Amino acid sequence: MTRRNFYSNDETLQTILRHGLEPEMFPYAQKALLEFGEQVANEIDERARHTDREGEPRLVKFDRYGEDVSEVWVNEGYKKTVNETYETGIVGYVHKEIPELGSKGNYMYSFAQGYVLSQAEAGFYCPVTLTMATAFLLEQYANDELKAQFLPHVCATGDVELFEGATFLTERQGGSDVGANVVRAVADGGHFRLFGEKYFASNAGMAGVAMVLARIEGAQEGSRGLTLFAVPLRREDGTLNGISIRRLKDKLGVRAVPSGEVEFDGALAYVVGDKANGLKYMMEALNLSRICNAVASLGIMRRALNEATDYAQRRDAFGQKLVAFPMVQDTLGKLTAKMEVELTTVFDLIQLYDRMVAKVASDEEIILNRLYIAILKKETAEQAILFAHEAIEMHGGNGYIEDFVTPRLLRDAQVLTVWEGTANILGLEFVRLVRKFNAHTIFIKTMKTRLQKIPTTSLKTIVHKVLSELESDLRVFVELHEDMQTFEAKNLAKRMALVYESVVALEMAEAMGKRMTILVDIYLETTWGLRKLGDPMKTCQLYK
Repeated sequence: MTRRNFYSNDETLQTILRHGLEPEMFPYAQKALLEFGEQVANEIDERARHTDREGEPRLVKFDRYGEDVSEVWVNEGYKKTVNETYETGIVGYVHKEIPELGSKGNYMYSFAQGYVLSQAEAGFYCPVTLTMATAFLLEQYANDELKAQFLPHVCATGDVELFEGATFLTERQGGSDVGANVVRAVADGGHFRLFGEKYFASNAGMAGVAMVLARIEGAQEGSRGLTLFAVPLRREDGTLNGISIRRLKDKLGVRAVPSGEVEFDGALAYVVGDKANGLKYMMEALNLSRICNAVASLGIMRRALNEATDYAQRRDAFGQKLVAFPMVQDTLGKLTAKMEVELTTVFDLIQLYDRMVAKVASDEEIILNRLYIAILKKETAEQAILFAHEAIEMHGGNGYIEDFVTPRLLRDAQVLTVWEGTANILGLEFVRLVRKFNAHTIFIKTMKTRLQKIPTTSLKTIVHKVLSELESDLRVFVELHEDMQTFEAKNLAKRMALVYESVVALEMAEAMGKRMTILVDIYLETTWGLRKLGDPMKTCQLYK
């Protein structure tokens, strides 16, 4: 039986990496991703199915003596996936040298790995995301002592014991309103002890260290009174560090990741950075996690599209293959166009993010980065659900049966609109960026500059028109009352995402040849509702 590979046939991703990575980095990444792509498409994919259906994490609350051990059991296949994935350097090589190269990797390479992984195991990419966020916070803000204690383990690639990470943020009474958090920190010598609960703590029981927001006794109310702490979940002797897992959540999807309710009863905790900047630090890590969320969405989109295409090419109906029917070609063509454009746009954002982390981005680029993250996290998450739905539709009744991957894709996709900020929260972020930083003017100026560099074509005329219309509406938007701005925010954020994608699409068409030009034409026609009844069936050109 031929072994599949989730990287080898992804020409768009390979083109992105060829142009986006350093010349010495690309050959290494190409070889490593070819190996990882095969591993993910076969062994890791099979383990993901087992974890979802039969081997999901379970809480072992008490030992045989009745002592609270709060251990989380995971199956052996899941453990193999953990080891194999982290050993690729998906987290570690962002922060330490790749031995074969003598230099560090970057987020572009890490996110390429995450995109490939998410095609099989979007659930496990959540713990990877949390570990990435933990490593980011430790490297950026922890003192040298804390870095030495935790960072080598969080960045382990098989060289030392792995400490997966976690970010425990959500509380029962707060949810997205982080300023309502009440977990308290009590001074104990040079460190602190935490008391209270976190109500939705992902990677509970698996993480070695968690980044936790808590309020030091006497600190002011609201978000400004929160401090960031690094909390080892177990002591050096293996016993619990004042932590108990009350229960694991019974989730619709992403069952691979244990999400629990965690209680702190005197957990030893170490301050990370300035005590007054805890929420600021966590919001920076949240933006990293939002990119991971978009990458996971892309992975589900790609898998859904591949499954739908393979099924259409295999399935006989009314004397011919499904893919021979124009309406099927239309569905697959539109999905393919959206997939390639959105993939390229997210990695365009990732290039900017790498500049920001390297501290070479301008002030305007930093604001633009936050805006891109907000609008693309929302768009990709919504598209992941749509793609999973379309894959089920293509399979018919088979698409609803758990023998196929399609039901899991839909279940896993659904959480991506919720994790790391719902559409409403992202809409508020958009309003904040416009009101406080004039992000809309930076966006329009940037899009115009990029558009000017592209040769004039009929496709460019389309994008120029929608950009001008968006600019006009944004001028109106900034004059509205705040309540009306929040009312209109989600719709405008989506239009900005689509304009951004449209500009990137034109750049793709210029750089990647005839087939991409056809896909870009399809993308623009579909996105902006340009096709009229009886117009040429452009999507069918892809299957001639």
